[in-house]
Amino acid sequence: MIRRRHLVRSLPGLAVGSIGPLGSADAATVASTPASPRTLRIAFPAAESSLDPTQTNSSLYSSTILAQILEAPLCYDYLARPVRLVPNTAIELPQMSVDGQRFTFRIRPGIFFADDPAFRGRPRELVAADYVYSLKRFFDPRWKSGDLYILEGAKMPGLAELRAKALKTGQPFDYDTPVPGLYAVDKSTFVVQMGEPDPRFIYNFATPGLVGAVAREVVEFYGDDIGAHPVGTGAFKLGAWRRASRIELLKSPSYRVSYYEGQPAQDTAERPTDSPTDGPAAQAIAASLAGRQLPLVDRVIVDIVDESQPRWLAFLNGQYDWLELPGAFAPMAVPAGRLAPFLAKRGVRLQKSLQPDMAMHYFNMEDPIVGGYTPDKVALRRAIALALDTQREIDQLRGGLGLPAQSAIPPHTSGFDASYRSEMSEHNPTKARALLDTYGYLDRDGDGYRESPEGHKLVLRMASMSDQATRSQNELYKRALDAVGLRIEFDTSTWPELLKKSRANTLMMWGYAWSAASPDGGFFLAIAYGPNAEESNDAHFNLPAFDRLFEQQRRLPDGPERNALMLRAKNLMVAYMPYKVSYHRILVDLVLPGTKHYWRHPFMRDTWRYIDVDRSTQ
Repeated sequence: MIRRRHLVRSLPGLAVGSIGPLGSADAATVASTPASPRTLRIAFPAAESSLDPTQTNSSLYSSTILAQILEAPLCYDYLARPVRLVPNTAIELPQMSVDGQRFTFRIRPGIFFADDPAFRGRPRELVAADYVYSLKRFFDPRWKSGDLYILEGAKMPGLAELRAKALKTGQPFDYDTPVPGLYAVDKSTFVVQMGEPDPRFIYNFATPGLVGAVAREVVEFYGDDIGAHPVGTGAFKLGAWRRASRIELLKSPSYRVSYYEGQPAQDTAERPTDSPTDGPAAQAIAASLAGRQLPLVDRVIVDIVDESQPRWLAFLNGQYDWLELPGAFAPMAVPAGRLAPFLAKRGVRLQKSLQPDMAMHYFNMEDPIVGGYTPDKVALRRAIALALDTQREIDQLRGGLGLPAQSAIPPHTSGFDASYRSEMSEHNPTKARALLDTYGYLDRDGDGYRESPEGHKLVLRMASMSDQATRSQNELYKRALDAVGLRIEFDTSTWPELLKKSRANTLMMWGYAWSAASPDGGFFLAIAYGPNAEESNDAHFNLPAFDRLFEQQRRLPDGPERNALMLRAKNLMVAYMPYKVSYHRILVDLVLPGTKHYWRHPFMRDTWRYIDVDRSTQ
């Protein structure tokens, strides 16, 4: 799975969306469903968690849906490379103080929320106070937000104190008391005041799944059921919803008149040759979009199809307008990295892109078996990592579509160094066995599996989903760990349930992917930052030396000084191995003819308003 940065959690083999299981019989039913001529059809590989920003727990799938419904003050230029922030609901980019710690946003008048019973039949205009309220909600203990770490600390002084007061007294969170770190000046203006420098904090204001505006009266109207009632100012509103099965979005009648504006990429530097993000292709998309009123489709249907084969077959049958190719079908669809002739004859287009993400497994550092900081515990985690064969996983399960990871920081983000090498990517069963022998993990009873240094039975437990791709991955892991004498068992559950269990710190090991929503590679260090242990730091890694490095790099602008600190932090993560990072995904998108303007942005989620479909060419 994948997360966001902010990051997004998601399945390692997937990149967009998640809902619920749909077998091949269900896929056939979908095929027979009449579709509007202006309906965009998409498949997600896992189930949504919640449609309330405070409760998504960094799920890419929920966040992607929310990005079509809610709006942030800023967004990314859809076609610009390098990526570029532009105003969205804001009139202009925020005014910044000289020290870079104060942002003043001015919101465009005449933007309205979608109609909802909470508004009692009256149009509801977006105002600055809506963004203030929406950000404060993350600090409200009632919502138990897993994304609070992105906003807390010294970022907006006064909010942490309001949260602490609510926790101490048991009284409701006080939304009405002004705080110096976040406040509305008037109807159209709000201010974010930082307590310390954070040069990349502005990117959060282009993330609708985090800072998208919600109206206070909607939250109070629906109460604890707010996760089923997202109401925003975006291009789409929620229509029908069958949980873990299908989500329908409808063009919002309340959406303002909006036309495409943008500056597409001009060159092909550092982009894959199969990518449409080069200058001519981007220029062609921009020319097609020029002057078009957004959104271009009337409806979006998102089916949750957790098994890769039904998704693949449904795409071949024309049921979905694009498909993130499951790795198992890469040899068939893109042999030698080129589009297969049978797909090319149908007019299918290929888009290939190295992603700003990383697939990994974490070790619960508080678990009595795999956790801890003593040499024997470190040796066990290192041995497990050395036993796993990342390149085989990429080749067999992803059709070669992946780059072995040397650290947690992915391509296209600050701190990534293509020349950096570490033990993180090393496959060396001999070294793994030597580590285990040295630190007393021995097979004392002759059954082929090692016991702990104390002589107790040693069983590793990996949390897992039940789809075929994950089962194939589990088989690889079991063979690799059997080869070094380590016994592993797999506990299966659903994606939403695993998110809950991970938050509750009840899993020994679990794997998913983190996907960046901004160019800031520092987020990928945040997953090992001690104070984030109840949020993004699922490993509950707690090393003061690492925390100091993280805090220092966070305050610095991008450049050599920050990169040096990030390098030291990466080395500590490799040395202690709280996370075994496997690879950065190379995604292959297959796009049906008649699906216009589809283009994968590395960080932007609110893209569906740009896409058009023409069934006559399919």
